[in-house]
Amino acid sequence: MKRTITQTHLDAFRQHLLDDEKSQITVDKYLRDVRSFAAYAAQGQDAAWDINKSLIMEYKSMLEKRYATTSANSMLASLNSFLRYMGWEDCCVRQFRVQKKAYSSAEKELTKAEYQRLIQTANQKGNERLSLLIQTICGTGIRVSELPYITVEALRQGEARVSCKGKLRIVFIVSKLRKKLLRYAKERRIESGSIFVTRTGKPMNRSNIWREMKNLCEQAGVSPDKVFPHNLRHLFARTFYGIEKDIAKLADILGHTSINTTRIYIMTTGAEHRKKLERMQLVT
Repeated sequence: MKRTITQTHLDAFRQHLLDDEKSQITVDKYLRDVRSFAAYAAQGQDAAWDINKSLIMEYKSMLEKRYATTSANSMLASLNSFLRYMGWEDCCVRQFRVQKKAYSSAEKELTKAEYQRLIQTANQKGNERLSLLIQTICGTGIRVSELPYITVEALRQGEARVSCKGKLRIVFIVSKLRKKLLRYAKERRIESGSIFVTRTGKPMNRSNIWREMKNLCEQAGVSPDKVFPHNLRHLFARTFYGIEKDIAKLADILGHTSINTTRIYIMTTGAEHRKKLERMQLVT
């Protein structure tokens, strides 16, 4: 009997992921990746195609040519999850080996000066909402998907209770940011619920935020490669670690289960590492 992917399979897989308490963003990504594989498998097929190890290996080879290693591995992880759910473990494939980086890329690391220019540019453009949104992500270290937890009620308490990936953590809101957001909410007559909403009152989504941030790049003089919401979270992490030097505490604040994930956030550039070596003055 041929093994194919039907909408019924996808619907059941979606429910399985939700029952496993995966976030909506994760669920959407897994399904998107499985559909990408299904579209690839169906190319040029007149009859119903069959899922087998050979087809998966062919797909894996295609991913290696078209995508960065981390992206390809992410797509394979989604597909493997679906295959295991369907009981087709014999088709699962290994991910690509990744060479561990010793340093981060300076071309993609957002500096504090660049961050401040983005805020200034947003204000100059009259986009106070975006200015405050950028400051909120960078000032708390939250994920962009966690912005809906920044509510009027949370501001009044000075902290937000964020639930993500089955875990609950407290995110403190510094007084300066709290006052700015409460003033903004009052001026916009937002009396309860999320602060960052569209004109229709719905929470802003990732694509809207990403697009608005990219529109700041040219005027702010910041490379578009550096400007995306998650990079603000990285800047928060590097700044916190530079002051506290406590990676375990930082992992708790960011909501990381593994400290190895947190290490990626605080990775320095090769240029910074070189400066530290020069300051050691161990060569006479």
